[in-house]
Amino acid sequence: MQALDALVEPPSRGDPVSPLRWTCKSTRKLKAELQSQGFHISHTKVGQFLKYLGYSLQSTRKRYEGKSHPDRDAQFAYINARVKEFQKRNQPVVSVDTKKKELAGNFANKGREYHPQGRPEEVEAYDFPSLATGKGIPYGIYDMTANTGWVSVGTTHDTAQFAVATLRQWWLRMGCVTYPHAKALLLTAESGGSNGARCRLWKTELQKLADETSLKITVCHFPPGTSKWNKIEHRMFCHITGNWRGRPLSSSGVIVNLIANTTTSTGLTIAAELDTHDYPTGIKITDEQMRELSLTKHDFHGSDWHYTLEPRSTP
Repeated sequence: MQALDALVEPPSRGDPVSPLRWTCKSTRKLKAELQSQGFHISHTKVGQFLKYLGYSLQSTRKRYEGKSHPDRDAQFAYINARVKEFQKRNQPVVSVDTKKKELAGNFANKGREYHPQGRPEEVEAYDFPSLATGKGIPYGIYDMTANTGWVSVGTTHDTAQFAVATLRQWWLRMGCVTYPHAKALLLTAESGGSNGARCRLWKTELQKLADETSLKITVCHFPPGTSKWNKIEHRMFCHITGNWRGRPLSSSGVIVNLIANTTTSTGLTIAAELDTHDYPTGIKITDEQMRELSLTKHDFHGSDWHYTLEPRSTP
C-alpha cells in the first residue's frame, strides 16, 4: 500500500521522477508498475486498495480565476444600482451578448432527446466546417424587466455593427412597444468581444442608434473575467442551449426556430430572426470620429466601463 500510495501521489511524496508522473493513473497502469517492482496484484485489487487509502475518481475543478480587479465588488454594486434606478423610472434595461457560433449542418449536438427505442437520429461522424451548410452567430438582447428576449442569427461576422443592428431590431420590434414613453436605455455587457468596452466601432454605432431613436443610451461593462454574471447568460442563453440539446442544427432556419420556441416556466419568451446582411471586419474609427460622439464618461470608471451617449439631433 505504501508503494501504491507513492505512485498515485508522487508530488506530495517527494518523487517527481515517478514513472507515472506524466501518464494516466488507471488501475491497469498502476498494476503493471507495481508488478515491475516485484508485487503480485490484479487491477481489481488495486482499485480496492485505492478506495481503502481514500482515493476516488475525480475530475478537475474550476476554481482559480486569476487576479481580479480591486473594484470588482464595487463595480457589481454600481451596475445593480443603475439597473434599479432605471427600472424604478420604467426605463428599459437589457443585457446583451453573443452566443457561441454554431455550424449549421447534420452534426451531433450535446445532450439527449427522446426517440423511438433503437432509432436514434443519425448524423455526420465528423463536424468538419467543409461539411457545414452555413453558420449561425446568435446575438441576444435580454430584457431584465419584462423577461423577454430577442436574438438575431447572423451568417457572416460577429462585429459591433451586427451587435447594434440586433439592438436596433429589438427596439423597433419589441422595445418601443413595451416602453412607449422611454427616454433612456441601459445596457449591461461584457468588456470584450463585439460589444467590448474598448471597441470604438461599438460606441460609434451606438451613437447612431441614439440619434435615430432619441434615446439616451447608458452602457455598463462587467469587469474582465466576470461574463457569467451577465444576466443574459443564465436567464436566456442557458435555456436556448437546453432547448436544442440532442438535435442537429441542420440549417440556419432550424437554429432560428429552436431559439424562437424556447420558453421557461417563469414566462420567458424569445423572438428570433435570421440576419443575412454582410458585416465586414476591419473597420477603423479615427480619433476625429470619436471626438464627434456625444459621449459622457461616468465618475466611477468612466474611462473604461461606464459611459452615456446622448442623441445629437431629433429624428
